[in-house]
Amino acid sequence: MLKKFLATIVLSTALTLCVNAAEVPNIELNNGTKIPQLGLGTFMLAEGEGESEAYTAALTALKAGYRHIDTAHAYGNERSIGRAIKDSGIPREEIWVTSKLWPSEFGEGKTAEAFEKMLKRLDLDYVDLVYVHQPVGDVMGAWKDLEKAYKDGKIKALGISNFDKDEKVFDEFFKTVEVKPQIMQMECHPYAQREYWQKRIKEQNMQQENWYPLGGRQSNGLILKDKTINKIAKSHKKSPAQIILRWHIQKGFITIPGASNPDYIKENIDIFDFSLSDKEMEKIHKLNTEKRIFNPPYEEAKKRYLETVLPD
Repeated sequence: MLKKFLATIVLSTALTLCVNAAEVPNIELNNGTKIPQLGLGTFMLAEGEGESEAYTAALTALKAGYRHIDTAHAYGNERSIGRAIKDSGIPREEIWVTSKLWPSEFGEGKTAEAFEKMLKRLDLDYVDLVYVHQPVGDVMGAWKDLEKAYKDGKIKALGISNFDKDEKVFDEFFKTVEVKPQIMQMECHPYAQREYWQKRIKEQNMQQENWYPLGGRQSNGLILKDKTINKIAKSHKKSPAQIILRWHIQKGFITIPGASNPDYIKENIDIFDFSLSDKEMEKIHKLNTEKRIFNPPYEEAKKRYLETVLPD
């Protein structure tokens, strides 16, 4: 009994140390709010009762020191993320939670209702960051409702996602909104560094958050196999993924690598004990061909986005 009791204490202490181990830097947004620069992306992580894939990944990440979880209504896993946050035992105010509303939820009055349903799915009183997920549909009507929730303290920061797909919508948006977004999210990695959009985002005093920072599942490990990145990884005794994520951090991007494998989740946050040299950063910069991994024909995608109605 004594041996079992001591083992429990050791395990509990180890988990506590792990929870506090990561030293992820924060980035200050244009409204003074601070967001952890590295988070867990949950795209394609399955929802379900009990220990679902999304729940397990989020809980593993939180125990490993992550304090930033990115989900969306379209991912269908907000309930699992909310349960993982509760079960982690970490104070709510220490965890940055991001979610996104879908175009079928856009519209003045309609978006307010959709946001309340988001809070219920997550089982939270507020969400740290809410994105309009695509530049499609009644974006301005949706934004008016989100501005009200922001002013009411139910949202800490507002963002636009994938607006690089439609520069006309991007330009019109900034001529109209009262509360400017704090962040724009888009695909970005060493093969598609999105240099034009980096400038446009900075012009609007926003921070940049990158999805598919490692190339995503659809790339079949394309960037992870790159010879230049692997050579740099070998010199630092790190994995190719760690080199790529370190590049994102040093570029000043917010990044949300997705993973369900516990080893990868822990590996992805173990990037704060080394730095890339200017020469190494330049070598990675030279890999840029603006080659997108996820880039479906926009007009076809836009029609599909508008027609897709998500279950609550």
